[in-house]
Amino acid sequence: MQQPVSPAQRNRDNLAVEMKAASRVTIIGMILDAFLGVIKVIGGTLFHSQALLVDGIHSFTDVASDVVVLGVMKVSRQEPDDCHPYGHQRIETFGTLVLGSILIAVGAALAWENTLRLIEGDVDHIPEWPVLVAAAISVVGKEWIYRYTKHVGLAIRSDLIIANAWHSRTDALSSLVVLVSTAGAMLGFVWLDMLAAVAIAVIIIHIGWKFTWDSVQELVDTGLSPDDTEMLKTIARETDGVLNVHELRSRRMGQDILLDIHLVVRPEISVSEGHQIGMQVVAGMRNALDNILDINFHIDAENDEDHEFATTKQLPSRAEVTSIIAEHLGEIPQRSRLRLHYLRNKLHLEIFLDEEDPDSVFTLENVRLRLEPYPWFGSVRIWVAGL
Repeated sequence: MQQPVSPAQRNRDNLAVEMKAASRVTIIGMILDAFLGVIKVIGGTLFHSQALLVDGIHSFTDVASDVVVLGVMKVSRQEPDDCHPYGHQRIETFGTLVLGSILIAVGAALAWENTLRLIEGDVDHIPEWPVLVAAAISVVGKEWIYRYTKHVGLAIRSDLIIANAWHSRTDALSSLVVLVSTAGAMLGFVWLDMLAAVAIAVIIIHIGWKFTWDSVQELVDTGLSPDDTEMLKTIARETDGVLNVHELRSRRMGQDILLDIHLVVRPEISVSEGHQIGMQVVAGMRNALDNILDINFHIDAENDEDHEFATTKQLPSRAEVTSIIAEHLGEIPQRSRLRLHYLRNKLHLEIFLDEEDPDSVFTLENVRLRLEPYPWFGSVRIWVAGL
């Protein structure tokens, strides 16, 4: 008989599968990037195309980013540990930030250099036809690796792999620009080659900025969109037993979502019923968004946003209340129970007596009389078994 797989083992298996898929697609992309980079740099140098040369440098930045991706993925897909109980996905976010920064730096340097050349009119040679062949090979190869890498990134829910896919797409776009500008230069518009080099550099900067900004937003715990937040609040409010939702905080960690929510329930229900209501809310939210990693719910007996300091340290504890009752009325009979409700800065008591006793001092009037002088006293109810 097959033994059931524990959630921890399932998580380890998923991490291993995701790591293998990410490594495979990244290594394939790295080999392709190196091959295309060599072709374009040599072709740009020999056949007088500054745009193709810049495009080749762009391909080599892809190789560097692939190396970063391999290292970051290996670390970020480790299992949670004592120091990182939520996992290591933020390392992936940091890697995406580094990758975006590299793109911005490379793009800015290339844009500056070729803008100066364009202004100075430093054009000595017209690009030759092999540049067209190299650019066409690059467009086809990079578009293929973009689609393959993005498919894997979506499958394993990795922002870093998806970012690397878009890095490949920028290479395909820039090669397309080289193709068009080279054709124009060969028709007599020689300046198109350097203008294309500047355009490619701007594309690199734009993609790098997008990755960097998205990563920064995640690292500073930017929450879900207002629409998603309101959707989750609606799910909670419509759950049976929930009176209101007065706080919902969210943050992202890679593709995963972490939530904290406060649920207002009826004050007289039991702790276990409150917990069950919370679990129903969790189930509804997970059905709505499948990438929620963790939901921490807090059960409130009242809306403490409307009532400041709903429960304060000045209110007595159970031990203190029991001692006060014993001092004035004696010990509560055995097998009887005391239930405390801390509401609106007052303490409301329920006493459940196991049996009716005509001589008992635990009558409604007597208990109220003894406890009313205390500023924390709110109300008292007495229940007798069988009545």
